[in-house]
Amino acid sequence: MFESLLNAFRAPDIRRRILFVLGILIVYRLLAQVPLPGIDRAALADFFKNNAAFGIIDLFAGGGLSQLSIVGLAMNPYINASIIMQLMTGVIPSLQALSREGEYGRQRLNQYTRYLTVPMALLQAFGILSALSARDVIIGGFGLGNAQSWVQMVTLVAGAIVLMWLGELITGNGISFIIFAGIVSRAPAGVLGVLSQPSPRDIVLFVILAIVAVAVIIYIQEGQRRIPIQYASRVRGRRMYQGGQTFLPLRVNLAGVIPIIFAISILAFPGQLAAYFSFSQVEGVRNVANAIGAFLSPTSIQYAIIYFVLVVGFTYFYTAFTFKPDETAEQLRKNGGFIPGIRPGRPTQEYLGRVVSRITLAGSLFLGSVAVFPVILGGLDPSLQGLAIGGTGLLIVVSVVVETMKQIEAQLMMRNYEGFIR
Repeated sequence: MFESLLNAFRAPDIRRRILFVLGILIVYRLLAQVPLPGIDRAALADFFKNNAAFGIIDLFAGGGLSQLSIVGLAMNPYINASIIMQLMTGVIPSLQALSREGEYGRQRLNQYTRYLTVPMALLQAFGILSALSARDVIIGGFGLGNAQSWVQMVTLVAGAIVLMWLGELITGNGISFIIFAGIVSRAPAGVLGVLSQPSPRDIVLFVILAIVAVAVIIYIQEGQRRIPIQYASRVRGRRMYQGGQTFLPLRVNLAGVIPIIFAISILAFPGQLAAYFSFSQVEGVRNVANAIGAFLSPTSIQYAIIYFVLVVGFTYFYTAFTFKPDETAEQLRKNGGFIPGIRPGRPTQEYLGRVVSRITLAGSLFLGSVAVFPVILGGLDPSLQGLAIGGTGLLIVVSVVVETMKQIEAQLMMRNYEGFIR
C-alpha cells in the first residue's frame, strides 16, 4: 500500500488529483468549524449526550451536527435524494429511458438529484432545528415567523448545497470521501474516549472489533470471481487481430461502502421525524413519536435486524444499478468475445446475471454481518453502546481506504500499459 502511494506521488497527474482531493477535504473541515448563530452550546452538548439517533447522523457530519456548524446537515440530504431518485428510476418509465441514454442521461439524472436535494435539506433543517428548539438549544426559540429561524434554515441548506458541490468535484465517489473525512476528524477523540474507559474489557473488545472489521472488509473488497473470456481471431479493415484468452473480474461486493451509507441514512430519517414530533402538544402523536424513537434506537436488537436487511437489500440494489449484464454481454459480442460453453447474446446475459446474484449474496451477507456486529454488542451490554457508532465509522473508513487504494493501483497500472504501448 505504501509503495503504491509513493509511486502515485511520483506521477505528476495522479499527484495533482490526490492533492486536489486533500484540498477539498481541508475546505470541508474548515467549514465544519463555522458555527450556526443563535445556539446555546452547553444545551447542545447535553442534547447529544442523551440522543443516540442524532449521534448516528452526527457521524456522517463529522461532528458538524453536534457543533451545529453551517455544514451540519453534511451529505444526508444529497444521500436521501440519491436514494429517492434511484428508486424512482426503477419505477418511472421516462426516467428508465433517460438512464439508458449514456452520459447525457446520467447528467440529467444527476441534475434532478441536485434539485431534489434542496427540499430534502430544507425539510431536514426544519426538523433538526425544531427538535433542538424543544430542548431549549435555540436561543430565542424557533418558528416560521422568526427571522432568525429562516436565517438558520437557509444557512444549513446552503451548507448542504456547498458540500454537495464539493463532493461532486471529487472524481469517483465524493460522498464516501466527505463522510470519510468527517469520521477521521473524530477518530482521535473517539480513540481517547475508548482508552479512557475504566474497564480493560471495553478496550479489548474495541481492538478485537477493529481487527475483525478491517480483516473482513479487506477480504470482501479483494474477493472476486474471474469469468474466463475467449476472443476469436477477427479481421477489421486490412488488419487481422489474433484471438486470446482473458477473464472478466466480478467483485464480490460491487457496491462498495454505499449500502452501509444508504442503510444508515434510511434508518436515521425516521429518528429525525420522531425527535421532532416527540414534543407535540397532541398526546397521541407524542406517544407514537416516542415509541418510534425507542424502537429505532441504534443500540436495539430490532435496529440491528432492520440495519442488516437494509444493507443486504441495498447491496443488491446498487449492484443492479452499477452492473448491467445485458450491456456487458453486448460489449463482449461486439468485440468478438465469448464465455467458453456459453452462447453469445441472451445466454451470456443470463449467465452473468446468475453469477453476479450468487456472489452478491455472499458479499451482502458478509457486509451486513460485520455492520451489525457492534450494534449487537451494544444491545447486549449497555456499557458498550459507543461501539455501535464507532464500529459503523470504522466500516466506512476501512471501505473507503480499500476502494481508494484499488483506484490508485488501477491508475498506476494504466500508466504502465500506456508506457508500454508508446
